[in-house]
Amino acid sequence: MAKPKSGAKKPTPAAKAGAKPAAKKDNAARLDLIRNASKKVATAATKVVKAVAEGAKGKVAAAKKAVAEKPEKASATAKKAVAKAAPAAPPAKGGKAAPAAKAAPAAPAKGAPAGKKAAGKAGGKTPSSVPSGPPVEKPRPRATKLPPVGEPLTKREMEQLLTAGEGRGVMGEGSLKGRLILSGELPHLVVVGRDKRELTFLLQGPDQEVLPAYVDHKVSVSGLIKKTTNHSGVVEVRKYSAKKPEVEEVAPPPADTEPKLRYLSPGEVSMAIAAGMGSGIKGFASIRGNLEMMGDDFVLVVSNGGTRQQVSFAIEGKAAVKSLRKHVGQTLQVTGVVDKTSGWGGRIAAETVEPRPSEARSVSRDEMELVHIEGEVPTSVDVKLNHGLTVRLQEQPGSTWAIEPTLAKRVGLREANFEPGPAGSPATREFFFTPRNPGSFEVEFFLAKAFTPGVVERSFKINVTVRP
Repeated sequence: MAKPKSGAKKPTPAAKAGAKPAAKKDNAARLDLIRNASKKVATAATKVVKAVAEGAKGKVAAAKKAVAEKPEKASATAKKAVAKAAPAAPPAKGGKAAPAAKAAPAAPAKGAPAGKKAAGKAGGKTPSSVPSGPPVEKPRPRATKLPPVGEPLTKREMEQLLTAGEGRGVMGEGSLKGRLILSGELPHLVVVGRDKRELTFLLQGPDQEVLPAYVDHKVSVSGLIKKTTNHSGVVEVRKYSAKKPEVEEVAPPPADTEPKLRYLSPGEVSMAIAAGMGSGIKGFASIRGNLEMMGDDFVLVVSNGGTRQQVSFAIEGKAAVKSLRKHVGQTLQVTGVVDKTSGWGGRIAAETVEPRPSEARSVSRDEMELVHIEGEVPTSVDVKLNHGLTVRLQEQPGSTWAIEPTLAKRVGLREANFEPGPAGSPATREFFFTPRNPGSFEVEFFLAKAFTPGVVERSFKINVTVRP
């Protein structure tokens, strides 16, 4: 019975022997946890350094401080996790230390947000996180305030304002009517001027935002008008009114009938006989002028005879032309269809021709010393003040002799008489001058086309000295 007792006491040394390996395994588990925690901390520190480098390169010192503080917090967290996991491990089996290993990653997980905060403090916002708003539109320069009321436009200034090619700088209070258009998103008023050429005026003022709603309407504006160029200007609109254009259904005229010509108004007649204006006017009218011949054609000179601004019309129509030769050099009243093809004249289909008494000469040649020049002879002459100078030149078919209008006033051109020559011989034009100002003048004569005075065939000059 003594053997069983000795056998019962034998497990005690065996249990002591097995406790030592269990303690070794527990220490190894602790070392593994510490190593894993240090690796996690190193990985988190590396991510923090990269974030700091990308976010703000200029604050590296603050990032290093944040990285230096991070491992201490992470290692302390790891030690607490090891201390909690150590009592949970059973003394007999070291294989159940896995829960401690699972608890260890909590340290770097908690440290990760702190790393982001450090990166945020050190580097600030990254370039990709900066918000970019929509592009801001620059406001267009628009006048919204009206200037003070200026002086009203006179009748003469209004004529200059509505004439294309002149009137630059005219300014004053007035009104304009025309058609509204948009140019560059701004309202403009297209006005038909005196010679039927269009002028464009920019509309400004507080109503500038409202006016584009009346595009292609007939608009009347009143306010301060400024003509900035010869063909355009600006209107500071104080009042305006718009009328919707009426769409009229016009039946096409029959193909066989010609459109009826209208009577020209007095204003259109004055434009037809004025130099450089009214090109394209056509209608029924009655005009007066001096009858001249150009080859076998009859020409009615209506204004500025003998100068390079002469306006003349070729007379057409067999019934009227038959008996015109005996009236050459006289004043005629011609009624018919006037067609002004250029600024210097055109043609008239005459229906009736009535002679009128010629106007008395403004200057009598009696008791006046006359200096006479015959033909194209460049020379110098002396003329007494308030006495006469005559120059006679032969003309060619289709061309006429003329001088500059400004020079005609300076030298005192009184008459430019057309004298038909005998049958088969060329006609002659006589220029009669009565100088009123002493001095020396260079008078140039041009042989130019009758209806296009800008086309010159030849010219010559004479020097005139006016002595008291």
